[in-house]
Amino acid sequence: MPEPSAQYPPDKRSDRRDVMPRIVVASPPFMSHARPLSVLASALRVNGADVHFACAPDFAHLADEAGVRFEPLVVARNANTGVAEATRQDAEEAARLGEFLDATRDGAVAALLTQAHHRRQDMLAEPEAVLADLRSLDERLHPDWYLVDQLSYPVTLALHCLGAPYASFCPGHPGYVLSGPDAYFGMPYDWPRALRPTREEEARLLAAVRDNDEAFTTLFAAFARRHAPSAVPPGRAFALTSPYAVLYSYPALPWLPPRPAGPEALFAGHTVGPVPALNEEWQRRLRLLRSGSDRVVLVALGTFLSARDDVLRTIVRGVLEGTQNTSVVVAAGKRTGKLSDLAGERAVVLPSVPQQSLLEHVDVVIHHGGNNSFTESVRAGVPALVLPFSSDQFAVARDAERTGTGVVLDPNTLTPADVPRALEGLAAACSGLAYQAGRLRERGPRWGAARLMAAMGKRAPSR
Repeated sequence: MPEPSAQYPPDKRSDRRDVMPRIVVASPPFMSHARPLSVLASALRVNGADVHFACAPDFAHLADEAGVRFEPLVVARNANTGVAEATRQDAEEAARLGEFLDATRDGAVAALLTQAHHRRQDMLAEPEAVLADLRSLDERLHPDWYLVDQLSYPVTLALHCLGAPYASFCPGHPGYVLSGPDAYFGMPYDWPRALRPTREEEARLLAAVRDNDEAFTTLFAAFARRHAPSAVPPGRAFALTSPYAVLYSYPALPWLPPRPAGPEALFAGHTVGPVPALNEEWQRRLRLLRSGSDRVVLVALGTFLSARDDVLRTIVRGVLEGTQNTSVVVAAGKRTGKLSDLAGERAVVLPSVPQQSLLEHVDVVIHHGGNNSFTESVRAGVPALVLPFSSDQFAVARDAERTGTGVVLDPNTLTPADVPRALEGLAAACSGLAYQAGRLRERGPRWGAARLMAAMGKRAPSR
């Protein structure tokens, strides 16, 4: 492991900087964000940087895996260490998670409206504490620049007030980086065919996200006036991003919403690091599944949505009852016990699975349209059945349709009979998969880290 940061006291910073830039990678406490950011931290280290990974203490192991130093930094009240229901939460956060999951059962707009409501309560949680912690970290480490999750708005606002140079990392759909007056956080830029809302539903959602936009812009402006009255005002809250560079963990698709003028847009395609080989136990499981099946399906609905055991049950029933030659592997989180009756010769049901490694060995993946699942499955060349529930998943699912890398269905109307029909139609529907997989493999975190260091080296001010 690298030596502790105390080996680099401030009075030696100028000598060190002649050799390597010091970068702090600041992550929110969510595994789906922290994992790719830790991969980028490792790639920045390989490209010659002195990297510190700053996140909640439960994520220190990611810094160890990346070979970089760890700095404890808590930037959000809620968290997700890999399975949302299994993460330590206070009673209020647990209730909010339950409310969100209930809303996903009522459809796309209901889920997005609930998220908009929750966002008003927690998007700028404890900004004074975040600013104080980052000021202390900045004075202690003297980093050349930061890499910040686009969705960590308190961190971005704090760095804006401190005048510290930073690059932004977009962990989800590129539409999260707003450009233009008609783009709003929480409003998909487009919808998959199976989940298009009515005009009335869309109008309700647009009103809610506009209200959030105005409310948070007011909060950001007031905070900046108190703490950095001489700085340039932050402008629209959800559009606040690096003026130097934005790294997208996404392919550069021609129909994406326009990028903001100013920062260099770097489309890395994905943030998959070296994929570990499957251990002996997983190799044994796959051999057993293959012994009676021609096709293996991986089902992974993400760290939050594995709690939708009703949808998981529908999928597994569809595979087992509607096909003769297909087996299934399911990541069921805390709901594994509820699905234990389905496990058997053709079905493996576990709390978690090594998704990236399994993608190298399965024939189909069924996922929720999360950015990581989308880019990882495309990179691996695995066709997908996409079942979006919330957040940016509807926009990602729409892109899966348009790229010919996946088929999209509504998870709340899915029946067991729909599953084998969708599986049989995937090969024809995913005509663009090989092309897109080739494009994604050309880039990745090493490519992104090198371009990011070059961009920040050219554009960020010297500190």
